[in-house]
Amino acid sequence: MAIVRFSPWREIDSLQKEMNRLFDTFAPTRNGEEKRIVFTPAAEMQETEDTIDLRLEIPGLEAKDLDVQVTAEAVAIKGERRQESQTESEGMTRSEFRYGAFQRVISLPVRVQNDQVKADYKDGILHLHLPKAEAEKNKVVKVNIA
Repeated sequence: MAIVRFSPWREIDSLQKEMNRLFDTFAPTRNGEEKRIVFTPAAEMQETEDTIDLRLEIPGLEAKDLDVQVTAEAVAIKGERRQESQTESEGMTRSEFRYGAFQRVISLPVRVQNDQVKADYKDGILHLHLPKAEAEKNKVVKVNIA
């Protein structure tokens, strides 16, 4: 058996590399280009007996800049937040806004009637009203006991 010398710095370096790999998987990139976080809209979903109401926070865009596609099982939202060009002769500009193309696919808990979806976009909030498929609605059936 070989004797291996313990080096805590090597262990810390290894741990740091593993943590960097872990955070790289959580930080989405644009086509594998830069290692920077791109914009991902926050979502809120509420399910009622007949519908699913999905709201997405997408400020700074116009409705024409959004591409929303709905299948019976999921909603896909695409868009791009473009950076306005600024020209300044003096001073410094610091921005924490996130720009660039984004895409988000949200799985739905039940099947919906994707041809009956209603949508509106107001004050940076996209609201999708998704009626459930007829077979997915909770129907109460009277059971006769013999």
